[in-house]
Amino acid sequence: MVESLGSLSGTPWVYVIVGLSVVLDVFVPILPSGILVITAATTAAGSGTTADVAATVHSGNQLAEMASLVLCAATASVLGDLVAYRLAWRGGDRFDRAISRSRRLTAAQQRLGAALTRGGGGIVVLARFAPAGRSVVSLGAGVAHRAAREFLPWSALAGLVWAAYSVSLGYFGGHWLGASWVSTALSVLALFIAGSVAVYLVRRPERETAAH
Repeated sequence: MVESLGSLSGTPWVYVIVGLSVVLDVFVPILPSGILVITAATTAAGSGTTADVAATVHSGNQLAEMASLVLCAATASVLGDLVAYRLAWRGGDRFDRAISRSRRLTAAQQRLGAALTRGGGGIVVLARFAPAGRSVVSLGAGVAHRAAREFLPWSALAGLVWAAYSVSLGYFGGHWLGASWVSTALSVLALFIAGSVAVYLVRRPERETAAH
């Protein structure tokens, strides 16, 4: 994957691939959108040059490419959330029945509704890092007919934080270890660790309630 994206580095195709993957993984959470974002950042950061003047110019180009990747991934994240939100809004009954079959999804939907009502949409940001959390949040907000003004600002913040974190992992991994599978693997591991922490924080109120 590193070599494949490396050959496309600096071309619009990188952003097309990353954008489509991020948009679609709200519907197919097994898509490796986070891995693609990290890999794209790693290959861009790891393709350095040794000449001082050229290195300075190249560093500026890298930072511009990192900013473009963040913007691309964050925009695609919000777009995917919005599509899922609108589809769930229109097909609320079917999605509601699907969610009601799972106690975990039902509890997640209730926590989301309570958090948005209180203005504490931080759960939307946490869920962006958790496996399938983005899907539950976007579909749940649509099924519950939450107002767009309550959901979308938090969705935008979640997408921006997730994109910036993922790109940063790839950028620093590529700088320190070069554009290799080792740097990509370590960066992906850091992303999964963040996801595990997010799952723990999202489920903590549920465990505390059960304990009492």
